[in-house]
Amino acid sequence: MCGMPQQPPVRSTPVRRSRPDASMSLLTNVMDHSLDDGYAEAAARKRGEGGGLPKTLKAKLGLAAGLVLAGLVVTLGAAQAREDAPVVAREREELIDRIGRQTERADALQSSVDRLRAEVGERQREALREHGGGGGRLETVQILSGAVPVHGPGVKLVVDDAEDTGTEADGEPRGSSGFSDTGRVRDRDLQRVVNGLWESGAEAVSVNGQRLTALSAIRAAGDAILVDNKPLAPPYTVLAVGDGKPLSTRFQDSADGLYLYALQENYGIRTAISVEEDLRLPAAPSVILREAEPAQTSEPAESEPAEAEQPHSGKGTS
Repeated sequence: MCGMPQQPPVRSTPVRRSRPDASMSLLTNVMDHSLDDGYAEAAARKRGEGGGLPKTLKAKLGLAAGLVLAGLVVTLGAAQAREDAPVVAREREELIDRIGRQTERADALQSSVDRLRAEVGERQREALREHGGGGGRLETVQILSGAVPVHGPGVKLVVDDAEDTGTEADGEPRGSSGFSDTGRVRDRDLQRVVNGLWESGAEAVSVNGQRLTALSAIRAAGDAILVDNKPLAPPYTVLAVGDGKPLSTRFQDSADGLYLYALQENYGIRTAISVEEDLRLPAAPSVILREAEPAQTSEPAESEPAEAEQPHSGKGTS
């Protein structure tokens, strides 16, 4: 018996092999039962009842009435939109025509204003010639008052904002350190440039083609610079008729020329100055004639008693 091989024991139950996706039982259940049993029963019941369509005559009539009403609403909406389209287009055309007429009217009024302004300027220049004397004195008065166009040698100065207008400077040539002290040219900068040219010997000055006179004003309105209430945009081209090279040298050596140089160094404001052989400046748009008369002193009335003379110091009133 010892030499006979032993046989393996016989199992009474078969061996169960596990499924490969046994570890994913939840995912397998979801895939095998994607529809809930309650939904499946409801779907089967609806199919058994004929797909949910109305069976009775009353239900069919109600469905038909609803469809007819919906179609009527859609049809009326489309018809109303089609009917309103010409009205909107007509109103738009009327608005465009109105804008065109008002624009033409404004252009005509502007032309009339320019014509009347030229007529007034010519009459003012005639009055200036009548009361200004003769010879060289008249010519000098006309040039200094801006009544006539001028041309001759002079200086061309271009002043422009810095490339980065938000850069703040270390120095304070403008005398303040507020948020507005950036690389943007301001009205008082242009004022100092113009006044410096006048003081350096300029006989006539213009800014961007706008002739300046003794009554001209350079002001600011927001970020814009106004010269005699006319807005100008950078770069600002300043033309000054004078004795050329000496005028340029005197301006650059003056306090205002050094101020402009400080703005260039501290704020990056761009400047360029050149001497020109022949500059042409237009006449001022309008020249205002003003006359001064000595003040008349009023004598005290005879009925009023004379006041006692009191000692005083300083100048008396006239």
